[in-house]
Amino acid sequence: MSAFCFQRPSWRGAVFTILVLLSWAQPVFSQEDLVTDLVTLDELADSAMEWAEENLDQDVLASLSQIDREKVRQALADLQKKLGGAYVLDLAPFKDTAKSLVPLLRSYEETTPYAAWLRSRLDYFDVAEELKRASPVPKQPQEKPVPTPIPSPKAEREIWMKQISKTSWPEAAKPLIPKLKPIFKQAHVPVELVWIAEVESSFDPHAKSPAGAAGLFQLMPATAKRFGLRRWPFDQRYTVEPSARAAAQYMAILHSRFKDWRLALAAYNAGEGTVQRLLSSRKARGFDEISGSLPAETQMYVPKIEAVIERREGLRLDQLRSGEG
Repeated sequence: MSAFCFQRPSWRGAVFTILVLLSWAQPVFSQEDLVTDLVTLDELADSAMEWAEENLDQDVLASLSQIDREKVRQALADLQKKLGGAYVLDLAPFKDTAKSLVPLLRSYEETTPYAAWLRSRLDYFDVAEELKRASPVPKQPQEKPVPTPIPSPKAEREIWMKQISKTSWPEAAKPLIPKLKPIFKQAHVPVELVWIAEVESSFDPHAKSPAGAAGLFQLMPATAKRFGLRRWPFDQRYTVEPSARAAAQYMAILHSRFKDWRLALAAYNAGEGTVQRLLSSRKARGFDEISGSLPAETQMYVPKIEAVIERREGLRLDQLRSGEG
């Protein structure tokens, strides 16, 4: 169990916990690009407040403004260490915290969309724990700290296959899959990629991340704008067909650029610029060569989607064919 403990929360405490833990749980990067420059603690605190102003109900914001700023700063200082790393195994100690947070988020109308977002990621913590258990432990104390190991992509794929093999179709997917597949086919994208929605939102169109991504396919505002989705007077990211069309078009562009579905999925999650920079700097051509330098979530995201598609459709990524199915 992490250092965060949940008692019956006050509203201010709940908002604070939500802001801090969700800010940690998903690094704030857009689907267009990942910001890799280090930022100061003041900038992180300011960014958190800017996010709150844009995303939280005014009543929530009023409560948030009363929170002791130093506590926010200290919590963000602790989280910055996590956000700055790429260590999947560091997610493991937060398993209980994440699971405890979901019902807390559900208890407030304003934060229910974040509960949907987090719920679809709870198995990240389960898999991180499994990977940590499988990691070699030094037989004797070391004079120098041992760096956190980075699981191999092969190990992650194997554990994700075991994890997803325990699951069945999400109930919410049953009415949506027949609507989504024709949209992906029209975009000349393998229809099996509609299962991205299971990983992104558990097929909940109301899901929203603390970074501002929204809908079935967790589109960022910039991505929505890029593909012609309106955000006013109604945000089309929360509407099934427009959001699916944008996601399919984006996946088509990413695959055209990277010529590989693993890299395309990594770019969808971590940003095109991030993937391209890593490929160029390492003179690499495949996901496995750059995986360990990607954000921890992206390291988990790609093999999870692989496992979901193989479980739901009986196909590997390298068997997918554009516009077929």
